[in-house]
Amino acid sequence: MKVKITDRDALIVVDMQKDFMPGGALPVPDGDKIIPVLNEYIKLFEEKGLPVFFTRDWHPPNHISFKGHGGIWPPHCVQNTEGAKFHEELYIPKDNKFIISKGTSQDFDAYSGFQGTILESLLRERGVRRIFVGGVATDYCVKNTVIGGLNLGFEAIVLEDAIKGVDVNPGDVERAIEEMLLRGAVFINRDDLV
Repeated sequence: MKVKITDRDALIVVDMQKDFMPGGALPVPDGDKIIPVLNEYIKLFEEKGLPVFFTRDWHPPNHISFKGHGGIWPPHCVQNTEGAKFHEELYIPKDNKFIISKGTSQDFDAYSGFQGTILESLLRERGVRRIFVGGVATDYCVKNTVIGGLNLGFEAIVLEDAIKGVDVNPGDVERAIEEMLLRGAVFINRDDLV
């Protein structure tokens, strides 16, 4: 399937932070392996003058998702720590880029880049109709960002060659992909873009 990028499109790069990379507090296996492909997509959108959004977990130290505070995860992506930074190999354009912080308050967790953020309004005021989504983890924040976008009326295209899942329970990634497809997401890879 061939897809043409238009001026109604935006790229969303989900949670490419050090804590989610190998060696981090909550690593996604091979999460760093998708960086070169993601960088290609980012540069493509940059060349076309289209917006690129980088979501990130930006948690307070006592966040509700952490073990010890009622959650299921080890502490990760704590505000202003090394682990919360984007991976150093991730390409971040100088212009037309937006950092979207989620899970910023102690008592509210957010797997979707749309939950409790200004992502939707930034997309709407730019006339965006279709979002292209890559990053980690397929079965958590990628899935929820894609479904969140679909629920808000955006078309959603998942960059199949630029996502990685964590598969806490075997089959989670497969189920996440099925769910996104059922909701109306389209999956493509770099060769499908014209």
